[in-house]
Amino acid sequence: MEQKTSPVYNIIIVEDDRYMRSILNHYLESKFKINAFDNGMDALKYLQEGNIPDIIITDLNTPKLSGLELLEQIKASGFFKSIPVMILSGEDSTEKRIKCLNAGADDYVVKPFNPAELFARLNVILRRFGKTV
Repeated sequence: MEQKTSPVYNIIIVEDDRYMRSILNHYLESKFKINAFDNGMDALKYLQEGNIPDIIITDLNTPKLSGLELLEQIKASGFFKSIPVMILSGEDSTEKRIKCLNAGADDYVVKPFNPAELFARLNVILRRFGKTV
């Protein structure tokens, strides 16, 4: 009997905290091919080299190019603007959430997070784009 495997999607994670990158990698590696960066500038360069992910998760407070700046660059680009972006941040202010959502973020998750909830939220975003995890 042939075993059906679910698709593996490409994800970019932008997180400057090594421990948090490790946690995200641990929980997401079974369903995603992960490319992780510790700053937004390297992630943007990776995109500009033609590497288009199915989704991006970015922290807000990353060096060189913040998560919000990365989000704004992505959404301003005719080529990248359809890539869904999830903000993952320790900042829990309503003002910051609204700013990110209005800038084009598809979701905003506050750290610390429940890994099962994060995965469910990723699934919701991907479903909107006709993909299933």
